[in-house]
Formats: sequence, structure tokens, C-alpha cells
Amino acid sequence: MEDKKLTVCSSAKKCGGCQYQGIPYKEQLKKKQKNVEGLLKGLGKVSPIIGMENPYYYRNKVHAAFDRDRKGNIICGTYQPSTHKVVPIEECLIEDKKSQEIIRTIRDMLKSFKIKTYDEDTGYGLLRHVLVRRGFTSNEIMVVLVIGSPIFPSKNNFVKALRKVHPEISTVVLNINDKRTSMVLGERDIVLYGKGYIRDTLCGCTFRISPQSFYQVNPVQTEILYKKAIEFAGLTGEERVIDAYCGIGTISLIAAQKAKEVIGVELNKDAVRDARMNAKENKISNVRFQQGDAGVFMEAMAAAGERADVVFLDPPRSGSDEKFLKSLVKLKPEKVVYISCGPESLARDLKYLVKKGYSVKKMQPVDMFSFTGHTECCVLLQRVDGKIK
Repeated sequence: MEDKKLTVCSSAKKCGGCQYQGIPYKEQLKKKQKNVEGLLKGLGKVSPIIGMENPYYYRNKVHAAFDRDRKGNIICGTYQPSTHKVVPIEECLIEDKKSQEIIRTIRDMLKSFKIKTYDEDTGYGLLRHVLVRRGFTSNEIMVVLVIGSPIFPSKNNFVKALRKVHPEISTVVLNINDKRTSMVLGERDIVLYGKGYIRDTLCGCTFRISPQSFYQVNPVQTEILYKKAIEFAGLTGEERVIDAYCGIGTISLIAAQKAKEVIGVELNKDAVRDARMNAKENKISNVRFQQGDAGVFMEAMAAAGERADVVFLDPPRSGSDEKFLKSLVKLKPEKVVYISCGPESLARDLKYLVKKGYSVKKMQPVDMFSFTGHTECCVLLQRVDGKIK
């Protein structure tokens, strides 16, 4: 895992996206291991972090904001930290190369198509953002043009010209975001070309990814992480499993191959629709998806005297709230497999569960985001009989 290059990105100081720029990858892993061990101290032994074979160009989802520089030239890149000032980026060392090429092509096409970039201060202009997602296994590519109005002049010719340069593009979608908001995507999608989604394969299952879907940005390491989660669960084919925060059903469908029954619970109705479609396409029948709050769902299960053997949870960086954790404790699953992208909130939540009668058995950090300070962690907790409080 030696670094091929240690060149510091020319935009590093302004962009702020990579906190570990210029640090050899092995040193990054040591820093992350030390950080996780410090945060999870007293909870158990932390296994050595699983690093990447290739820590470059791993992000399968590339987002670019558009603006103009002082000379009036169109620029694309990322926002400077804590601002909405666009830092122009020609090449990013952690984002998929092909996706970056497509974004640069779009930038260069805007002038000839007389498409103005959106100005956040005035609310004038059309193109706000471009989002490109690539299936690393399928090689399918989705381009999402985020615009401030439903009218996109010469849209068919624009797509034709774009696909002439990049014929590998599978689908192009217009996303309408006409609100004065910092949110990247609006609620309305219009498919200009293709099916409006792409597919990718993870742990032997195929997943449909639409513009709004959550899908892990580092598929190579995600497969390692999810396999570790399934291994921790120790499924034998007899278990009833809950997948809280299930998204488009990735963990649910992978777990369903080794469990008796899986129930995925997700608040986002679009994600639930994708999850149901994914189950159908993978011909997996021992899984069902419930739209709603996972905590409320588990509390209702507990009140009805129902049980679950294993609960998987993969919450946002902020972790789970106490209300959710209370419902988890009420349900009394034998095992909890907690996948976390925030070791700070993970430490807080683990301490709560330990107080409520669970024991931490295994902790495995996985590096999903090289050159950044973020670390993913998979933890197995087991219920200590008779000690649920």
C-alpha cells in the first residue's frame, strides 16, 4: 500500500476537503487508529484498521458547484469551508477520474449553449450544480444537472453534444431546485436520457441508484465493511433481522441471503421504493421494507411482544438519538451490529448501550475516506442476559 504520489493537491488549502494532504497513507492509517482507540477507550479492544489497496480516485459520486471568477470565466469545483465561495478544481486526487472529466466537459459547453451559472445572491442564472455517479462494477454513469428553473434551453442538443464526447454516459437527469436553499438537490427529477438511474453490484447483489439515493461513495471498502458486519452478526439462517436506517436496502439484501427474515426500516420514501425494487430485481423474497421511523417501529414491535435476533444500524454521522436507542433496548435483540461513520457519536452511543445491558465484543475500523479525517467503524454488541435495564 505504498503511495504512488505524495503531491499535495494545488487546491488543498482553499478546498479543505482533505485534512491529511501530504501525509503518507500508512501514516494516515496510524493517525486514524490512534484516534479511534482514544475515543473508544475502555469499551474494548479495537482491531487494526483495514486500509485501502489504492487510496486515490475512489469516490464514485462527484459533486461540483458552478460559478464565475472575477474575469467572468465559468468555474466549477467545491465550496470553500463554511462559505459558498466556489474553489475551482481541475483535478481531485480522491474523486473518480471519468466523473471529473465529464464535469469539465459540461463546464466547457456552457458558453456555447449560452447557459448561465446560478448566482446564489441574486437568484438569477440556471445551472447550480452537477452530480455524477458511476457504478464501479457496472461502469454505468449518471449525470444529474441541477438547475434553478424547469426550463433548460436546447436540452436535447445539450445531451447529444455531451454524449458525443462521453458516449459511456448511461442516463442524464434534470433536477429542479428552484428554492433559495443550500440543499444541492431539489425534489423534482426529469429524465432527459436513459432510465433515470444506474445499477451497481455490491456483495453479490445489484442495486438501483437514483439521483436522490444514498449509496456509499467508496464501493471497494464498503464491500469489506459490509462483509465484516455480516460476519459479526453470525447469521445461521434462523434469525429475524431488523435493518434500521436501511436506505436503498444494501445491508438488508446482503443479510437476507444468510437470515430467515429481514425487515428494513427507512424514513425516506424514495429510498424505500428503490429498496423494494432492489429486492424484486435480486429475487430476494425473505425481506420486507417499512417506510417510517425505525425507533417507533421497534417500539411497536416490543409492545406487541415481537422479537428480533439481530439489529443492524448505520445512522448518520451524528449517530442515533436517545429515543431510538431506548426503543432498541426495549426490543432486546441478542446482537446489535453498529456501523458508524462518526467515532465520536459511536463512543457516546456505545456507552449508553453498555449501561443498558449490552457488552461490546468486537470493534473494527475501516478506512473509507483516505486523505480525510473520517473513519468508519463496525462494532458488535451482545446482550448480557438478565441485565437489560
